[in-house]
Amino acid sequence: MDADSQQLLARLLRTQRLAALGTLRDSAPSVSMIGFSSFQDLSSVFILASRLAYHTQDILKDPRCSLMIAETDRGEREPQNLARVTLRGEATPVHEEDPQYDEARKCFLKKFPESGFLFELGDFSLYRITPKTGRFVAGVGRTFNISVEDLRRVSTLTD
Repeated sequence: MDADSQQLLARLLRTQRLAALGTLRDSAPSVSMIGFSSFQDLSSVFILASRLAYHTQDILKDPRCSLMIAETDRGEREPQNLARVTLRGEATPVHEEDPQYDEARKCFLKKFPESGFLFELGDFSLYRITPKTGRFVAGVGRTFNISVEDLRRVSTLTD
């Protein structure tokens, strides 16, 4: 992946707040919108979800999932040139006893400061999505398979 594409991927993952979460529901794909945050090294992505939500019920039955993060369409250019990345991995609950819970909570609240009250509700919990592979589209003709190592590498880039 060239340096410009690496910078674009880093910026996309740092600036976007919403993603499409793909889960398996009754053996069929299901997609929902969700807020996300991540550790600085992009080794873990976090979502805060209610146990009442279908996507949460889905990942508790089958942790395999995908997260698609896309550049916002502002109507200024051809949509196929919008940057987007799909991360595939597994989602697991992050319990308060987990040594990384406090750091994960801080990461989430940094991106979503208005969401603090959700941590107090009994049905909301943090879930860690651990990326395994990914596909990054930087624009037409600029598509890259990405690994966990690629994510770690771009996490060190500065704007």
